[in-house]
Parts: sequence; C-alpha cells; structure tokens
Amino acid sequence: MNRQPVRSAACIIRAAVLPLAVLLLAVLSGCTPSGSPDAGTSSGAATGSGAKPSGAITVFAAASLKQAFTELASTFEAAHPGTTVTLSFAGSSDLASQISQGAPADVFASADTANMQKVQDAGLTDGMPQDFATNTLAIAVPPGNPAGVASLQDLARPGIRLVTCARQVPCGAATAKVAEAAGLTLSPVSEENAVTDVMGKVASGEADAGLVYGTDIKASGDKVAGIQFPESVSAVNTYPIAGVAGGRNKATAQAFLDVVTGPEGQKVLAAAGFGPASSGPAGSGSASSAPASSSPGSK
Repeated sequence: MNRQPVRSAACIIRAAVLPLAVLLLAVLSGCTPSGSPDAGTSSGAATGSGAKPSGAITVFAAASLKQAFTELASTFEAAHPGTTVTLSFAGSSDLASQISQGAPADVFASADTANMQKVQDAGLTDGMPQDFATNTLAIAVPPGNPAGVASLQDLARPGIRLVTCARQVPCGAATAKVAEAAGLTLSPVSEENAVTDVMGKVASGEADAGLVYGTDIKASGDKVAGIQFPESVSAVNTYPIAGVAGGRNKATAQAFLDVVTGPEGQKVLAAAGFGPASSGPAGSGSASSAPASSSPGSK
C-alpha cells in the first residue's frame, strides 16, 4: 500500500525538473548567439570578404615590382579613401628573411616561388600564395653599348665587366640556370643583392653588361639599352603573392591582393612588361619551366 505514493512523488519530481532543464538550456544558448564573436574567431568576423578596406598596410615586394606596384598602390588608395599602402622593395631573399625575423608586413610579393616557399614553410603566409606574373632575363648595357655586347655568349668574353645578381636572389638563380643551359661559365665582377643594384652599375658605366629582368630595362627609359637573347626561355621566374600571417590589417591586405591578381593589376603588370602567370595552382610555375610565348619586356 505504501509503494503507490512513492511513484507519484517521483513523477512529480521529474515533471518539475524537466521544465527547469529546458529553461536552463535556453538561457545558456542565449549567452552565445550565433552572431557574437564567441561563436567564431573575432578575426574571421572582422576580415571577411565583405569587409571594407581601411587603414594602413605594409607591402614587401621584390625590387623588380617597383614601377608596377607603385602605380597599383596609388590606384588602390584612390579607390579606397582612408587607406595607406606603404611599399618596401628589396631582393626577395632579403624580404623573406625579414619576414621570418618578425618584420611587420601585411603582404609579400616574391620574384620567385622558392623564397615564398620559405615563408610558407615557416607558417608565415595567410592562406595559399597566388601566382600573378612571370618575368625573364635580358642583357642591360650602357647607352651606346661601348663593349659591343650582342649575345649571351658575349658575356663570357675576356675583359667584359659583367654584373649579376647573387645566386640567392631570384634574378641570380635565373642567371645561373640560363648559363648552365647554354653551357657557359660566367665570371661577374660583382654580384648584387637586388636587380636594381645591377641596373645602377650598368647605368653608371661601372659595368659593360648586366643580367636583369626585361621589365627593369623597360622601366629604365633611356638609362640603359636592352638586348634580348633566346636562351632566356630556359629560366622563367614566376611571381607569387600572399598575405602575411602576422599582418594586422587582413581585410585591406586581401583587397590589395585582389587588385594585383585581378584585371586592373594584370593590366598594369602587362604594361610594365610582365608576362601572365600560368593557369595552374600557385607555385606551378618556376625558373625551370619555359613560357609558351616570347619573353616579356622586350623593347
């Protein structure tokens, strides 16, 4: 006779607890609505593709990109009032080292895939790099070409004062590959850390010739003369670009990347003499692949 009241009490307790549990779950769910930062990373919410570019970014770019990126930075700032693009140009290997050592940057544009790979392997790129341009070598000589340089083979002549980029620099790696493919031994009197330094020595008359990018010769105006050579197709440099993982303005950095890889950026780069990037994934092009068309930057 005493068992029936006990079951009735248990039922009453369960009936009271269940609504309380449901109410508690509802309250807890209301503490973290789907639109709040706690529902995901705050940086992701702030840097979505729809975020409006604003503030300042720092772009580390290969020295050979100076003319094109200076124009693109001005165009970007004009299109997005309130933004500032600070450009830092140097050899790609130097820039990669600076990023690895913690130098503040939002975007990195390299003149080859090898130096971008170093940054990517260190976990310092924000997403996958995108290839955006290609470039090939040409011979720069002082106006009037006093040494009478006419071909790649002439650079191996005794007495020719040749200046090249150091091998760790993309233009230096391309130089070594071109010389190897042609079966030449080059003996430069100087090896520089940036292609712009090679250009400076040729323009000043300190060198009889220099191996640089065709785009650099095109950008120099009448400061140097350019000589194209067919062996340049054996070393085509592919240029990748990526956001830097430690960058503080990811939305604006991504917007700048979109400009470089989009129609406007490609138009400016083509006008500067750069070739288009391959249609494959980032890093698919390298100094070991030959282009389908003639080298860019011919004058």
